[in-house]
Amino acid sequence: MADLGESVAVTALSLARQFARGGTLWCIAPEWPEHARHVAVEFVHPVLVGKRALPAVSIDSADPAADLRPLVRSGDVVLAIGPSDSAVILALLRRAEAWGATTIWVGVGPRPAPHTATHLVWTDEDSEPSASSAASMDASSAPHDGRLVLLYHVLWELTHVCVEHPGLLTPTAATDFSDDDVCITCSDEGRLGEVIVADASGRARVRTARGIEVIDTTIVSAVAPGDLVLIHAGAAIAEVL
Repeated sequence: MADLGESVAVTALSLARQFARGGTLWCIAPEWPEHARHVAVEFVHPVLVGKRALPAVSIDSADPAADLRPLVRSGDVVLAIGPSDSAVILALLRRAEAWGATTIWVGVGPRPAPHTATHLVWTDEDSEPSASSAASMDASSAPHDGRLVLLYHVLWELTHVCVEHPGLLTPTAATDFSDDDVCITCSDEGRLGEVIVADASGRARVRTARGIEVIDTTIVSAVAPGDLVLIHAGAAIAEVL
């Protein structure tokens, strides 16, 4: 529970900072769309009467990556609710990084692989549930037993609390949770990019968190629109499968 509390607090602070910079929260829950709608409604509903509503939109789509691609801006947040084996969520979150979005994955049960989202707000299954609750406390019951609702309700309330404290909204050395590791040779880091268009000469236009860039692709095999590549020093050094 201590780890869960810390993850909720860190996620709420990160989310509040994105709202303060003008970001929008995009909510998806492919398996349980009612939860995405619930999250969006809560964030546009201030915790305290008279306080600002926070921009949040629910997307109900069989292919949220395709629908969100033209909508998500750098600095936005994509929040997904669903099981760790959701192929739809995985496909979206891995692309959202290239769009410059912070990603949050909320769920119950077996955890996703590390680094599949910027923030995980996750509670594990009870390893030893009581006999009377065993049938109702497995991961498959989570959409209906209130555990998911509790997670994102606490996140919603704590985010509004952070927004009401402007001193928290500017990162400091003690509260900046980003990874500042860069190449000591060229001061660049490996960044994710989504190919927009590529040509036969080994150049491609890609979308990254910094915007649209033209990169060299001669190191990797031929790329096509929609492919994800790892960019370093202006060149694609690997395809991301």
